[in-house]
Amino acid sequence: MSKRLVWERDGRDWPNHAASRFVQAGGINWHVQVVGTGPVLLLAHGTGAATHSWRGLLPPLAAHFTVVAPDLPGHGFTETPKPPGLSLPGLSLPGMALPGLSLPGMARELGALTQALGIAPAMAVGHSAGAAILARMCLDGMIAPRVLVSLNGALLPLFGLTGQVFSGIAKLMAGVPVLQTLFARSAGDPATVRRLLAGTGSAIDAAGVEFYRRVAGNRAHAAAALQMMANWDLQPLVRDLPRLKPHLAQVVGANDRTISPNDAVRVRNMVHGAEIITLPGLGHLAHEEQPFQVAGLIVRLAREAGVLPA
Repeated sequence: MSKRLVWERDGRDWPNHAASRFVQAGGINWHVQVVGTGPVLLLAHGTGAATHSWRGLLPPLAAHFTVVAPDLPGHGFTETPKPPGLSLPGLSLPGMALPGLSLPGMARELGALTQALGIAPAMAVGHSAGAAILARMCLDGMIAPRVLVSLNGALLPLFGLTGQVFSGIAKLMAGVPVLQTLFARSAGDPATVRRLLAGTGSAIDAAGVEFYRRVAGNRAHAAAALQMMANWDLQPLVRDLPRLKPHLAQVVGANDRTISPNDAVRVRNMVHGAEIITLPGLGHLAHEEQPFQVAGLIVRLAREAGVLPA
């Protein structure tokens, strides 16, 4: 198992391959896909995923927008931010926290990428934890889209014992390299991947399962996902959400078994003007199950907000 995914090997059949480029920003090398013309639409995937998550969504959106979709720090083919005080590439110490993989850290890193690309997103779409990153960027003035679309967004913390246990396990595994390797080996098993994906309430195609297996089975990607979960603190975001300026459209898969659809109701009560759009029969990966349906919804929201002509 190689430490990092290698584009020349692992990216040969990557979805939307022709749209891929590599960009230096914020001290790391990013893999980002840019395609289409029109207003800029920024996509942010969730924890443990990569740009393959947008494989079916990118083409229909590119007919209306300039779509910018990066692999988040440490995920897919994007480098992991270096620990503070260390200048050697790839050098880290067991148990060392990576601020670049916290919520504010990832927001800053993604903000640096938007600056390097010279873009000002008119619309932003985030899946799961990606929605939290985009919301943090909006709150901190890094981007100012007219609409923020939260696809089964993970905007609220897990409560009680479940949240404490989840965080504790992630911190333990993130701090012990051998556990990261064992996690990646287990997560790279096709049967394990199929079981985990089924647990989201979504049924995706075989190609999607294979791409999740590929990234989850890579140690560097798995380690970054674990570090991200270990460093995640949504309490400041919850405190600040009432100040969110863009229109918040929460797209919720009614069959989501990862994020409770009830969370969207709680968020709507916190954010003025927020709306909920329910997708019957779809789960946490609704945009992978029905990409054209979700793309059509995004286009409709853009037209309603004046991002696209009516």
